[in-house]
Parts: sequence; C-alpha cells; structure tokens
Amino acid sequence: MSSLLLSRLSRLCLRKPPKLGVKYLCGARFLSETSICRIVRADHWQYSSRDESVGKLVIHNVNASDSEDDEVLEKMVPMELMTGSGTIGASHGWVATFKESIVCLQDDLNPRASNSDPKRISLPRPQTLPHCQTQLVTNVAMSSSSPEDDDCIVAVKFVGPQLSLCRPAEKSKKWVNIRIEDPGFFNSRVMYSKRDKMFSMLDCVGTHIGYWDLEKHRWRNLGSFSYYYEEFVQSQLQQLSQCYRTEHLVEAPTGETFIVKWYSDLLWGSEGNFGNPRWQRFMVFKIRYDQICTAVSTKDIGDLCIFLSTKGEPFSVKASLYGLNPNYIYYVGHFNFGKVNIRDNVWVGGHGFSPAPYFIPPQSS
Repeated sequence: MSSLLLSRLSRLCLRKPPKLGVKYLCGARFLSETSICRIVRADHWQYSSRDESVGKLVIHNVNASDSEDDEVLEKMVPMELMTGSGTIGASHGWVATFKESIVCLQDDLNPRASNSDPKRISLPRPQTLPHCQTQLVTNVAMSSSSPEDDDCIVAVKFVGPQLSLCRPAEKSKKWVNIRIEDPGFFNSRVMYSKRDKMFSMLDCVGTHIGYWDLEKHRWRNLGSFSYYYEEFVQSQLQQLSQCYRTEHLVEAPTGETFIVKWYSDLLWGSEGNFGNPRWQRFMVFKIRYDQICTAVSTKDIGDLCIFLSTKGEPFSVKASLYGLNPNYIYYVGHFNFGKVNIRDNVWVGGHGFSPAPYFIPPQSS
C-alpha cells in the first residue's frame, strides 16, 4: 500500500505542467489577483451557526502607506485561530490546525475566500514512526496553491525525525511517513521548491540542504556548502553571534534560492527571564550551484521582495508587479512586524502581539 501511495505522490514530478491560463502570462500580474496582506487580528463579534466564537478579520495590505489604518473586513473567522496554539502553519493562504492529531486545512483567513461557506479539509491521523513524535509541529508546506488540486501534496514537518506527506484531493487520503536520520534536520522547516519539484529543508546550522525526492522516493542531502560574508566585518558578526537566530530557505520566482538569517534580540522580562524577541537584522545569502556549492552574502536581490513569518511558509514575488519596494524583506513575528531594506538594513514597522503571524500571498479568482 505504501509503495502505491508513493507512486501516486511521484506523479507530481512526472505529469506535464498545467497550461497557462488567461490570468498569467510571462510572469505578469493581472487585476483578478488580490494584494498581499498581513493578518492583524480578529475583533470578536458573535457566535456563528456552528456554535463557534467568531470575529471580524482585520488585515493590513503590505503595499499600503505606513500611515494607513488596518482594514476591518466583514469576513467572519473563528476566534480559536487567533490563539497561540490555534494554527500550526500556513501555505498559499491556507492555514493548518491540529486537533486530536488531525491536520485540517482551512481557508478562513483568506480574505478572498467565502465568508458563509469556508473550506475545511481534514486529513487522517499520521502514523507515528518508531522513535518519533507527532504532537509538536515545525511547519506546513504545500506543493500548489490549493489542497483541492489533484497534484497538491501537503508536507508536515514534525519536531524530530518525521516528515509526513499526503495528497488531500485523493479519495483515500493516506500519509507517507518518512524518517530523516540526520539529526541536523530534526528542527528544520520544510518548503516546496517549484524549480526542483521537491520538498527541501535547511539544517539547523544552515550549511546543508536536504530534500525528499518525490520521483525516487528517497531523502537526499545536497552536501555542505560554505558561506562568504563579502560585505560584513568581523565585529558585526561577533555582535550578531549574541542574538537568537533562525534560518529560512526561500525560492524566488526567478528560480534563484536564498537563505535568510533572521537575528533577534531576546529582551529580558520583568522577572529576569527571557521576554519577547525583537528584530535585529536580516542577512541574505544567494546560493550558487557551481562545482562547489556556496552561499554568498548579498545586499541586492534585484526586483524581488521576500516575505517571512514565524509560522508560515516563506515566499517571494517580483516587487514591480505588486507595487512593492524592491530589495525588501517583509516580515511578521509574534511580537513585531515590519519591512527592511536589505541594502542598508533600515527597519520600518511596529510592535504588538500577532495571534496569527501570517502573510496571505496574491490570490486569484
């Protein structure tokens, strides 16, 4: 049975890519697409017919001016999604919840989705592999923009060795559970590479990229690569070594791959314990696939901008197509948000708790 499911999963690599529709041509953006927005909160309103507490969704369009207020929509969303444990991740505008070991994909936080009939796709309980756990999740990624697509594969990375894959559109939904032997990937975040048609991960040190080959059904390690800090002096690197750091693997629409190192200060709380993390700096590296794989620091990614969140799958778009600042990183954490000019590391943003720290990428009708 598992070999049959693996064969079905591999069709993603073997099928021809879908033909371009009228809304997309040569990378252009059409008016049927929505703007990129950041989820701010939900203002409690009432109880719905499903006997759940709901509130009005509040968003902020990222291409709005800094002086513009957040937008309160008429769209109602479950208030339970606005708690720290309400979601485990997001990809392509779909958020994932995890209750009683059941993963559910929901479009409730997508401003373009139906208000009266939100889509909720439940997946079966994944089997827990030996010496693994399936209660704590690192993040979620999808291979296409909707779990209703025939070719869509959902990946859930659990803390520890286990990576689980599932096709939501299949009538008989089953998980393919993979054990990753290298402990360097136990806390890694998974992302889907459109270029390679594989699920990829960066190890905890940031010097190895591993991926699950959907066609050959095996885990591969790209091997180690070296970092070149061309534009940083030793004193800057020494200062950053005192910060909390996360690494994010991002693939651009141009096919380029970047590693973003996100540095934060951990503020001290009133009782002497660590408090809320505060953004300190981004460092961006472009991966070069030559005879020797290298990650070279850069302060110029051209007409691109990158979107990072603490729980969502990162993504990148061409800035000129969406009226955004090129060469910027837009980010949202649990306690702060903003945009950063990669060239000079200038930050514009704000502070405050983000119960659902996600960006909703462009959505088409």
